[in-house]
Amino acid sequence: MNNQRFSENKGTISIALVHEALSNVKEKGFDLYQILSKAEIPLELFYSSKARISVSAYAKLWTEIANQMNDEFFGIDSHPMRRGSYKLLSKMVMHADTLHNAVEQILQYLNFILDDFQSKLIIDENYAYIVITDKLQPKRMFCYATYFMLIHSLMCWLADQRILINSIQLKCAQPIDDLDYRVRFCENIRYQTDHHYLQFDANYLNIAIKRDKKSWYTFIQNTPENLLIRFKNPHALSSMIRKQLLSLAPTDWYELNGLAQQLNISEATIQRRLKSEGISYQQLKNDIRRDLAIELLCKTTHSLQEISEQLNFQEPSAFHRAFKKWTGVSPGAYRELKVI
Repeated sequence: MNNQRFSENKGTISIALVHEALSNVKEKGFDLYQILSKAEIPLELFYSSKARISVSAYAKLWTEIANQMNDEFFGIDSHPMRRGSYKLLSKMVMHADTLHNAVEQILQYLNFILDDFQSKLIIDENYAYIVITDKLQPKRMFCYATYFMLIHSLMCWLADQRILINSIQLKCAQPIDDLDYRVRFCENIRYQTDHHYLQFDANYLNIAIKRDKKSWYTFIQNTPENLLIRFKNPHALSSMIRKQLLSLAPTDWYELNGLAQQLNISEATIQRRLKSEGISYQQLKNDIRRDLAIELLCKTTHSLQEISEQLNFQEPSAFHRAFKKWTGVSPGAYRELKVI
């Protein structure tokens, strides 16, 4: 594996989000184990609280749930989002002239399809807000995050650039671990507030849309995977450090003082900013090594010793202990499970 291969790593997704995605499946009488089997997510990982799966595996799960339930919204709403709904929405809004008009059309479409909450676009001076109003009791964070993901990814594709999210406020309680949400959207997420909204700079709404049938086909062919990875928050310090580390072999990764010199930022500032994003430099390195280990185990035939060396472990036993601590299973067992 060369450095370019490292830079293409897409990261992984917490098994907690798999449980969230399947929350309504069993309640509505669908066979949870059949869906996991067809998505090729082994039960050993499903029941391991520390496990993580690849983005492509989660996308496969999303597709399988949608196929089984005929609902692209995980059974979250009282009214299902039938298969093909998102395809129709994306094809419709690509003909809007500006992002402002497209967002209005997206929200109008979703308001027509869904029953449990309605949303609207509000512009207040320099900021734009997508505001959700519940018709019932507030739902789980996963529900609002999925809703925002459907809208935000479509906005980014239409604008052909990242639409940076400034903040998200939600009425619901904070989940036990919201790191995956903060990586996907922004680090500024607040819970148990008076409103549900996503805020971004209003000037994005002036962007002219220039999309054609070919680009739309590529977008929809790669959905839902591109909803999960395409437009991560690029300006978080953790994202910038991650990108830099992925450009290097783990044997060449900096210690904190070396990183500070490289970024021309003090060690204290790096630690403080990473803490505000809910992570430390050591945890960031561990997370990257974990994700790379999962990719190497699933997509290569390298021996455990070779993988251990590539990830800069002193000996295979240290890699074995670290991987089991990260995921709850040994690297050999994980490879046999073949979660790709």
